[in-house]
Amino acid sequence: MQEKRNKSGMIAVMGLTLMLLVLVLMLENTIKPTHMIFIVLKKSAVYALVASSMNLLNGFTGLFSLGQAGFMLLGAYTYSILTIPVESRESVYYIYGGSAIKFSLPELFGGVVGLVLGVLVALILGGCVAALVAWLIGLPVLRLKSDYLAIATLGFGEIIRAVFQWDKLGPVTNGANALKSFPTFSSFNIENADGQVVLRLSAFVPLLLAAVCIGILLLLINSSYGRAFKAIREDEIAAEAMGINLAKHKRLAFCISSFFTGVGGGMFAMFANQAQAKNFVTSMTYEILLIVVIGGIGSISGSCIASFLYVAASEWWLRFLDSEAYIGNFQVPLLRTGFRMVVFSVIIMIVVLFFRRGLMGDKELPDLLRMLRSRGKRKEAAQ
Repeated sequence: MQEKRNKSGMIAVMGLTLMLLVLVLMLENTIKPTHMIFIVLKKSAVYALVASSMNLLNGFTGLFSLGQAGFMLLGAYTYSILTIPVESRESVYYIYGGSAIKFSLPELFGGVVGLVLGVLVALILGGCVAALVAWLIGLPVLRLKSDYLAIATLGFGEIIRAVFQWDKLGPVTNGANALKSFPTFSSFNIENADGQVVLRLSAFVPLLLAAVCIGILLLLINSSYGRAFKAIREDEIAAEAMGINLAKHKRLAFCISSFFTGVGGGMFAMFANQAQAKNFVTSMTYEILLIVVIGGIGSISGSCIASFLYVAASEWWLRFLDSEAYIGNFQVPLLRTGFRMVVFSVIIMIVVLFFRRGLMGDKELPDLLRMLRSRGKRKEAAQ
């Protein structure tokens, strides 16, 4: 019975996701592509994936890691380095006299199909690099617990950012300079022979990528490995007594989370149209952690919903607060540059105070749909 409910819930979520993708595709080809909603959707898709991967580690396994910005940086740089066109490498790496990497994955595959395959392979390789580094640092770091683990992973993020700006690695990472000219989300827009866009996919593609990755995360969480992660979160001693290898499963959760964070880093580079180490600062990790807390620790659905609300509120809905306004000759007080973030911070404090378990708690969308159905049935029975 429970298995049937889980299947019906998953089907409902897949249906909602498909409807969202179709809606975004229609909107993108109907209203102006410069509308703020598309910027919000792109960034929300990236943050939703990274927040979900952080939730896998912090919410489902109980490991408090703060190294997300570092793993995003690894994914972003791996993607960028492998996809910059060969003819553009000399201008991008002009300070270092050219790039040490002499190929581009999209060009190796060739054509439109090559663009898609090249981008996908580069994103996956970005995730693999992040997972490999996570495995290496996880050997000593995962012996730590709670705050000590958080401090160690936070330190990793700062170290990796400094390393990638090192001049000795300039021919590969371009030092402290930005990597540009690689395929972005706009590269997937379909054009006719005259170069006019006939089908816009720049907002559809990141949402599709994020949906596929988050779907894989959900399948993992609902598998035997996911149950082992939850057991470790609840009680490590009891989990070990049940035969769960703590070191193996912690390392596995850390690597999987880092893999999807690396993929999210590559997507962030596509969103920002550049990759530069100075952008992957500690505050980015705090933003992701805040999204996880607002959405609900232990809820992937909550992370996705909170990502959109966070980005929309900070980048779009409250932006008018940064502009001066006048009523006649009277200037409205407080409205000036920076006031938006003050109001945004107050809103976040209110949300955290009144929703201490987050918007979704530890529930997922299927659970919410089942609750709504049961309430509807009870109302019908009462009538």
